[in-house]
Amino acid sequence: MPKRFVVAASEFTDLPRFPAGFELADALTAAARQLHGAGAPNDTLSTAVGLAVRLLPGAEHAGISEVQRGGRLRTLAWTDEVVRFAAEPRHGGREPHPDWEHLWTTPVVRTDDSEADGGGNILSGLGLRSALSLRLRADRRRLTVLTAYARKPQAFDEDAARIGRLFTAHVALALDSATVREQLTEAMRTRDLIGQATGILMERLDIDAAGAFESLVKASQRENVKLRDLARRIVDANDGTGGRGVTER
Repeated sequence: MPKRFVVAASEFTDLPRFPAGFELADALTAAARQLHGAGAPNDTLSTAVGLAVRLLPGAEHAGISEVQRGGRLRTLAWTDEVVRFAAEPRHGGREPHPDWEHLWTTPVVRTDDSEADGGGNILSGLGLRSALSLRLRADRRRLTVLTAYARKPQAFDEDAARIGRLFTAHVALALDSATVREQLTEAMRTRDLIGQATGILMERLDIDAAGAFESLVKASQRENVKLRDLARRIVDANDGTGGRGVTER
């Protein structure tokens, strides 16, 4: 089995230490600006993996994965294809990163040498000797993990783990902010779309706004289609771009 160390949260109660000459505060400030300027959540994740390689001492590759209870996972962002192979499950019948399970209860998992005890795991097979996995988000069903990789053993020390904790805190804040912005934007678009569809039905069916909205809701339930999608269908049909609308009350 690879030689691994589970780093407990209690190790991060003191102020961070970092290599001489490494201006951590300035680096994190610059990283935070880039993360918050990325825009959409997917752009934030892509920015985060690129910054992880530049910011975390020893990092050569990085990726962000989402792990669900029971082991199902998907890769959300990666610096290169090596990371995708390292993160995706069941290559050759082997489960990658078995210590990710520890991240439900502890914020950091560190692999010092994937070739210890003979290797034979997905990381050693890809030439990745070290890994530093950091919990980015967690709830009852889902865990989001940022992992940095290196091709040499013992690439990540306690300083790297501490810097990683600080960095992932910035990533989580930026991701939350981007998600809220996206949700608000989508809500505004949905409101406008439903308003347009309601106006079309008022004219088409000669009914008031309340009746048109009720007709829209009933059609949504009857056809088992989201209200937003049905509204878009009505607007598109009215514009002559295809689709079916609501033809009855």
